[in-house]
Amino acid sequence: MAIKFQYNKIALQNLDKQLKVRKKALPTIKNKEAALRMEVKKAKDKTRELEKKLAHEVNTYKVESGIWNEFSSDLIEIKEVVTTTKKIAGVQIHIFQDVIFSQKEFSLFDKPKWFPQGISIVKKLAKITAEKEIFKQKMQLLDHARKKTTQKVNLYEKVQIPGYEDAIRKIKRFLEDEENLSKSAQKIVKTRQQKQEEENK
Repeated sequence: MAIKFQYNKIALQNLDKQLKVRKKALPTIKNKEAALRMEVKKAKDKTRELEKKLAHEVNTYKVESGIWNEFSSDLIEIKEVVTTTKKIAGVQIHIFQDVIFSQKEFSLFDKPKWFPQGISIVKKLAKITAEKEIFKQKMQLLDHARKKTTQKVNLYEKVQIPGYEDAIRKIKRFLEDEENLSKSAQKIVKTRQQKQEEENK
């Protein structure tokens, strides 16, 4: 990214201001990136942990998979996944709280006696699944924010700050050269005037 500038003192002041803003902001952005990286790792670890927990629970109940054929899947359904929101490093994310179910009435005389236990198993699995999905979403949102923050760090560190420093150096050099030329020209004019004054005597 080439920085456009003019060779004058106003441009030099503006570029210097822009450079200071970026140098001041860079440590904050780096801290944000580090915080996001850490939060992404935590969310990833928690997602994996919940995936393992879910797989373990499913395997535990697979043994009785034959009895699940008798289970009525319409007996219970998820009414709402309750979450709260929280900001982590400026990113709004959902925090899992609970799952609210709606359950149909059924007669214990008409259904197998293990049905109440089956319902509690379904609730347990649904809660683990919902929490896992919330953590997965959290991980994706935070990772997206981290990538954007990393891009900004790279833009400031590798492109803009060196670009502004280079532009400032060029303007300073140009202004110094201009000043030296001006001084040289003044010396030449002064020397000529002195020569003329001596010749006129």
